[in-house]
Amino acid sequence: MASVLDYFLYFHAGYAGLVVLFYMLSLAIPKAAFVARSLAAYICMIYAALFGVVVSIFLRLVGLSQIAQWATGRCFKYLMILTTGVTFHTVDPKGILKSTRPAVFIGNHQTELDVLMLGCVFPKYCSVTAKSSLRKAPFLGWFMSLSASIFIDRQNSKDARAAMAGAANEIQKKRQSVYMFPEGTRSYAKDPVLLPFKKGAFHLAVQAQVPIVPIVVANYSHVLWIKGLLFKSGSVPCKVLDPIPTKGLTAADVDRLTTETRDLMLKELIALTEEAQGKKIAVSDKYSGNGVAKASGTDMKVAA
Repeated sequence: MASVLDYFLYFHAGYAGLVVLFYMLSLAIPKAAFVARSLAAYICMIYAALFGVVVSIFLRLVGLSQIAQWATGRCFKYLMILTTGVTFHTVDPKGILKSTRPAVFIGNHQTELDVLMLGCVFPKYCSVTAKSSLRKAPFLGWFMSLSASIFIDRQNSKDARAAMAGAANEIQKKRQSVYMFPEGTRSYAKDPVLLPFKKGAFHLAVQAQVPIVPIVVANYSHVLWIKGLLFKSGSVPCKVLDPIPTKGLTAADVDRLTTETRDLMLKELIALTEEAQGKKIAVSDKYSGNGVAKASGTDMKVAA
């Protein structure tokens, strides 16, 4: 037992020393900061995941499993502030995150750092969505089940509406909100752009008859730019837009709803990025048109 503990302590001392070394090197070689913060972020994620397993079990036992992902996310948030100096701050003057439940929250998807964004922005009683097949997967599936994730049945992959039906029922029954990325993949963009939106999140909101709440995250290539090996400290703004009601809407309204929401978010993304980076940005929407991706499977991206 002692040898295991010794190994654990030696590993973490060595890992911490390596991170500190790269931070010191960054004073002379700026790109060393990319390595330092990447290493710090990786170990923070492991610690937050372990915390998430423990807290999910505890909260499940006391009947509060619906806030497990919020608690895990906040743990990751504070670890990242301490070790990397990177965080996201929420601009929500109307208190929409606290007052709107249930809802389908949607946001733009930039890089792997969006995991931290979720940790900073995630409201209570909100979860990610996941394939129903993940429910039985060891560790990840167990955590997602314990933390009240909303599972999507993709067996009928040709019909997005059918796949969303079970999830819509769960949202209504549990009053559980979900967070989704309608772009379907990370953009890794240096400029404030949005990829075409897939329609899964909008089908889900319409079927559940709950509002869509767009959350726009400023482009943060000035903080993390993977291609340029740039990873700096900083705080990135995330603006919560007014809820978009779906009461009375049907599947026939989804295309229009998707297009209008994307247009609204793109306009806000450019303005928010200009404010965050302190400069004017000229961006043309190369995906102009209706901004809606062609249907594929369940037309969605899991927020994870």
